[in-house]
Amino acid sequence: TDDMAGKVKKPGKRGRKPAKIDLKAKLERSRQSARECRARKKLRYQYLEELVSSKERAICALREELEMYKQWCSAMDQGKIPSEIKALLTGDEQKMPPSGGNKTSKNSKNNNISSSNGQS
Repeated sequence: TDDMAGKVKKPGKRGRKPAKIDLKAKLERSRQSARECRARKKLRYQYLEELVSSKERAICALREELEMYKQWCSAMDQGKIPSEIKALLTGDEQKMPPSGGNKTSKNSKNNNISSSNGQS
């Protein structure tokens, strides 16, 4: 029982390292962690800047498309039918300039529904 009592009296020694080595190692781990954190932060900002840039390009493209549709509406209000709409009505879609309506969707059912609605 004396042997057991000796183990019970030394709970503070378990898992501890010498203070000097631990301090240096802890400082080095902290520096390494800070380096990794800065690298992750830099990558995150690069990713976000690229995301913002791509969204801004998409916005510009959509604004141009909106302006085109406004011009079409204005022309139709004056009784003129734009050539692009004539091509669409006659079914000559190959002469149409590429627009947002021809993009593929993730949901193929919606594509089938919209294409069948346009034919009937």
